[in-house]
Amino acid sequence: MATNPYSDLPAERFWRKVVTNLPPFAVDPRPRSPFAIGLADKVATGGSCFAQRVAEALREAGFNYHVTEGAGADMPADEVRERQFGTFSARYGNLYYTRQFTQLFDRAYGLFTPELSVWEREDGRYVDPFRPTVEPAGFATPAQVEAARVDHFARVRELFETLDVFVLTLGLTEGWRWRADGAALPLAPGVAGGSYDPALYECVNAGAAEVLGDLQGFLDRLWSVNPAARVIVTVSPVPMIATYMDRHVMVSNSYSKSVLRVAAGEVCASGDPRLVYFPAYDLVTSNVNAGRYYNDDQRTISEAGVRHVMRSFLATFAPDRAGPPLAMSSLSAEYQSTTGVICDEEEIERSVA
Repeated sequence: MATNPYSDLPAERFWRKVVTNLPPFAVDPRPRSPFAIGLADKVATGGSCFAQRVAEALREAGFNYHVTEGAGADMPADEVRERQFGTFSARYGNLYYTRQFTQLFDRAYGLFTPELSVWEREDGRYVDPFRPTVEPAGFATPAQVEAARVDHFARVRELFETLDVFVLTLGLTEGWRWRADGAALPLAPGVAGGSYDPALYECVNAGAAEVLGDLQGFLDRLWSVNPAARVIVTVSPVPMIATYMDRHVMVSNSYSKSVLRVAAGEVCASGDPRLVYFPAYDLVTSNVNAGRYYNDDQRTISEAGVRHVMRSFLATFAPDRAGPPLAMSSLSAEYQSTTGVICDEEEIERSVA
């Protein structure tokens, strides 16, 4: 019988076998994970708004969610949320743009000190330009901003050196930089502090080569202080809220997510057993789902999408816990909208309303 290179490939390599003839909820493109996550493993998160939903999912599923910059036991729950204690593993806020990851490491380890150090708000209070929303009340003086930053960097170093697994969620290619030294910002000046001066700030839209370089650069940095760290790379399926490019936001979103997906795929193709790509983006955005995994705003993720992502995640990294968690219903409700999610990007809409 004649054979060809495809003759003996497993079913998962053929669209007809694993997509066409399955109901959407049964499609499962999970990777062959090079590692499992144990109950004692310290699992950390960082990245876009979607990374917060990943963090919540990890907690609900019984993983050991690692936080090195936590709130005091007597802090009210509302204040804990508003000041972003536990939103991510440290209080670095949203890391949308890959250059933020490399510069966060370099700033925390004293390898890069940006010229820009503080933003003043319209109310006269001050904020850290690199995490402008973590203190809603702001600071009274620039010196207080710097003191808080010193403590924050200590917690970031502790995080990078002690985590076992880091779930890194890529969000955007568009970002803002301080022209003088290229310091990467989570938000445009004037949105949550500072004021926009085109002579001082520039908007950039990274290409695949830049994103890949930043991503590999961050991994190299992380592994330099924690060689055993395992990293799960994901791409956020949540569309961008606004674009500064001179084109329709849908076109910018397509470009952004395509670049991020390419870079994630390339960096994870290295074969390093400490690194794997998890297809949350692919599951949610696939045409196979006929839009079922987005809510009516076509941006937030539906309950069905959350359930699917978490089934696949557990089956990949914790097969012994792959059954539906007891709290899955409440978890899905959390995922379903952005209520309670700290999304710095939404400050853009509020600033122009």
